[in-house]
Amino acid sequence: MQESVIYQDILHKGEQKGEQKGEQKEALRFCLSLLDERFGEIDSSIFERVQVFKKEQLEALGRALFRMSSIADLVTWLDEQESN
Repeated sequence: MQESVIYQDILHKGEQKGEQKGEQKEALRFCLSLLDERFGEIDSSIFERVQVFKKEQLEALGRALFRMSSIADLVTWLDEQESN
């Protein structure tokens, strides 16, 4: 059974999903550390909004942080992301 094409395909897809989850967790951890560095401790409501982001959204947030100077800028950016 372990040598079957279907088994190998299922195994490969599972490994890919695991890698993607790991990458997403790393991106989240990194973004949260950037937010903490930029703004100090962030409100739990902002944390909750950010933690549901996919890896690509977290990467966009990381880039956008360079253009933000206040929490209000961050909230505006988050609002824009949710409306898209």
